[in-house]
Formats: sequence, structure tokens, C-alpha cells
Amino acid sequence: MSTPYLLIAAGGTGGHMFPAQALAEAMLLRGWRVRLSTDPRGARYIGAFPEGVEIVEASSATFARGGLAAKILVGPKIAAGVTGMAAQMMRDKPDVVVGFGGYPSIPALGAATLLKIPRMIHEQNGVLGRVNQLFATRVAQVACGVWPTDLPEGAKGVHTGNPVRAAVLERAGAPFIPPGDYPMSVLVMGGSQGARILSDMVPGAIAALPEAVRDHIRVSHQARDEDGERVKAFYAEHGIRADVQPFFDDVPRRMSDAQLVISRSGASSVADISVIGRPSVLIPFAAAAGDHQTANARGLVQAGGAIMIPENALDVPALTQQMTTVLTNPEAAQKMAHAALSVGTPDATERLTALVEQLAQKETS
Repeated sequence: MSTPYLLIAAGGTGGHMFPAQALAEAMLLRGWRVRLSTDPRGARYIGAFPEGVEIVEASSATFARGGLAAKILVGPKIAAGVTGMAAQMMRDKPDVVVGFGGYPSIPALGAATLLKIPRMIHEQNGVLGRVNQLFATRVAQVACGVWPTDLPEGAKGVHTGNPVRAAVLERAGAPFIPPGDYPMSVLVMGGSQGARILSDMVPGAIAALPEAVRDHIRVSHQARDEDGERVKAFYAEHGIRADVQPFFDDVPRRMSDAQLVISRSGASSVADISVIGRPSVLIPFAAAAGDHQTANARGLVQAGGAIMIPENALDVPALTQQMTTVLTNPEAAQKMAHAALSVGTPDATERLTALVEQLAQKETS
């Protein structure tokens, strides 16, 4: 019996790549052969993928970037990507194709549709992305990271939750140390988009905390390259201990050590926060398509695990007030941590792998 083969299509941002990585890790352990189809942006994240995953890059493009000349080339680039991927699939046919959204997933999903290969998509957010909207009625299943997710008529949705990486699962439900009169950690995450406003607001908000709180604070702050030096300088000038980097490769450790997480509400960030179980202040990215980051945060906020500040209401005093509320009230912070855990889906990867294997079995039966 031949080894079953899964083709994963994902790219663009960590929001697409992290759950794809989680699925890849799980399917390798189940004895599957796994290949990832991505693009140069997605390739920034492949270093964390298991060595057993074969990486291929497919030609794709989006109308959302570039000038007129670039937009004219979108159609031909996508067509070339679909044609090339179809040729690969005819030589080496996947048992299942799973897309995680983003325009780099178009070639694999398009080719699988043409060749009638079993396929499904996973949507991380509470609102379908453009590519997943395109394929939602052309796949066997839409696995939804947030429930409910608004689906087009005819699409079959099932709630799986958002898979998290093995490094996050290792910290699932890690004991929470409530804030107190000792060193406290604050983790600041902006994601790949919309990080600048956090670099503009968070340092000032931390500097404005009551002195008795501020003196105990240690900050891990993800800042874009262009903002990093000014953020470092601000923290240093105000005597705040801070580690400022464009990307932390040990976010699960830093999050499990944190008394408070300040973050955009990207799907992967919300999933990590709820699986590990930490109080958070969430600032949805206002420019997110369909305001999906607000939808992502809603369950965590309604459960009492997070405080949400809309971007148009975010300023230094508002953020300082909410941080002070959490960091000066250990009992409330403990309740927030438990509430966050209550909405986590640490078995999301298992739910997704079960759907993949069911789809493969249906094809062979």
C-alpha cells in the first residue's frame, strides 16, 4: 500500500502558515507524505516546518498589490501557476489537497478542482478571505477556525477551531502566575500587518502605568524593522526593561511566561492565547477584510478572557487604564486566564486531521 500524500497550500502571512504547519506536523506523525505549496512570502515561515515536508513554490499573484502593469500580469501568473501545479499533480497525485487561504493557495486548489482531486479548505477567521470565498462551494468541506463563520449558500462548514503548532500545545494550559509585587512579563504582538500602531501606543501606555506596577514590568515587544530602534530607545529612556525584535521564534514560551498579552486579534494569535490561557488586551486591525479580526476576538471577549479596544478608540490613556485594571487585580487576571482557556480548542489539529483522513477514505471507498 502506497504512502498517502497530502498537499497543503498556504502562504502570505503567519495566520495562514501557522495552522498549515500544525497540520503538516500531525500528518507526518500519521505516516503521510506532506508537501507544501507556497510563495516567497510564505517561504519566510518554512524554517519552522518539519524537515519531512517538501516545499514547492507556485506562480501566483493578487490584484491587491502593485500598479497597473502588475495587475495586468495577475491573470497570466495565476494561469501559469494552476497549469504548472496540474502538471505536477498528474505526475504525483495527492490523496487530498488542503488550502489555508491567501492567494498562494490558488494554484493548488485550482488544479485540484480541475482534476477533481479531493479537497477542502480551512478558514482561520470569522469571515472568509477572498480566496476561500472563491473555493468554498468547490470543496468538500470548509473547516472553520471561528464559529460561527459566515459561509456562502451551498458551502458545507464544520467547526474545527484553529490548529496551533506543537510548540504551543506543549504550553497548553500552563500554570498562570497572577500579577503581583514581583517581575511581571507583558508580551506585545502586532502580527505581520498593522503592527505600527502598537509600536506607537504601547510603549507610552506602559510608561504611564503606576510606578509600583511599571517598575516590575518586563516587555517582549514585536516591532517592525522600521519601528524597532525608536521603540527600543523609548523603553530605554523610560527605564523599562524590554526585548524588542521584529519576530520572536519562541512566542509560546514568552506567552506562557506573560501576565498580560497585548495583541492584534489575528486568528493564530487568538488561538495561541486561548490554548495557553492568558489575559489579553486585543486591538482588532481595522483594515482587515470584512472586519474579521473583530469577529475573531468576539468569543474570547464574551467569555471574559480578553478586553477589546477598537482601533478608533485606542490611545495611550485608554490602553494604560486597561493594562492597570489587569495588572493590579490578580484575582481578576486569574479569572481571565481561566476564561481564555475555556474557549480554546487544543484538539483543533486532531479535528482537522480527522477530516483529511475521512476525505481520503471517501475517495478510496
